[in-house]
Amino acid sequence: MLKEICDKLTEWYRQNARDLPWRHTDDPYAIWISEVMLQQTRAAAVIPYFARFLAALPDVQSLAEVPEPELMKLWEGLGYYSRARNLQKAAREIMARFDGRLPRTREELRTLPGFGPYTSASVSAFAFSYPAVPVDGNVLRLYARLFGIAGDIRSEAVKGEIRELAEADLCGDPALFGQLLIELGATVCTPNNPRCDACPAASVCTARALGLVDRLPVRTKLKERKVEERCLLVIRTPEGYAIRQRPNRGLLAGLYEFPSRECAASEEAAAAFAQELGFGKLSFRPFCEWRHIFTHLEWYMFAFIADAVTLPPEFIPAKADELQEKYAVPSAFSAVLQRICAI
Repeated sequence: MLKEICDKLTEWYRQNARDLPWRHTDDPYAIWISEVMLQQTRAAAVIPYFARFLAALPDVQSLAEVPEPELMKLWEGLGYYSRARNLQKAAREIMARFDGRLPRTREELRTLPGFGPYTSASVSAFAFSYPAVPVDGNVLRLYARLFGIAGDIRSEAVKGEIRELAEADLCGDPALFGQLLIELGATVCTPNNPRCDACPAASVCTARALGLVDRLPVRTKLKERKVEERCLLVIRTPEGYAIRQRPNRGLLAGLYEFPSRECAASEEAAAAFAQELGFGKLSFRPFCEWRHIFTHLEWYMFAFIADAVTLPPEFIPAKADELQEKYAVPSAFSAVLQRICAI
């Protein structure tokens, strides 16, 4: 379908593409980092993280060798920290198996940790002009409308169908073609209020012809999020605030946190929680409250603050500047950090 208007699409992209830093490099490593960062994160938000990450870890070897706490701190704010861990796992395999150079083909990339269908296609196409088409959420939406696909785009069957359609459309340079599809979905064929009058593919779009633009794509609803009310402790000592490292598995694995647990939040509950943790009797007062939303979970956080002289063994003291510069604290606790830094 799109092969018929390939020149038109290419011209549209050259005139309208956003100026993004990862589009100005042919370094496979930098392209790989950008593609992983862009998963679950808006392009505009990624830009400063991308620059900071490459300044600290400019190549595969530096990523493979960086201590995990430093890696987590560099990733802080991007969320989905398993992405960063998979980056390092893959970097170590690239050093061991490919002499520190990213393999060029989609098939070889798929053998590395964290390289699913999208990442392997995007890195091989954008870095090496390998004939593959990366299909992200923007491209799924675009093709569901172009072809009038009524199936659920969350299903693997429909995703596979769209990947085949997109690769059948591949024309010209694979790097440019993949970027223009993503750009078209991100800026024109948007989820709400798509700009059909400005779309270079409007003449071949089935959804536009049949008046189905607002009804496509079809998505099943995700399960409702579990909601938890949590009591969080901000315990201040002369050496700093009490934090601890989360377990290496599960939600926010390996990051540093202020202790919290699910319970009806009150000063009395905070005091009882602190005693269970080994702090002894402390007098708490309200500090701040906020809501944090994960994909399948919603936390209503109520923080209480108290002063202590010593810490139990599993805790370490961290001053406000260390919380900002040294320890990777997930964004779920950002409201506490903001208040602490304002004290």
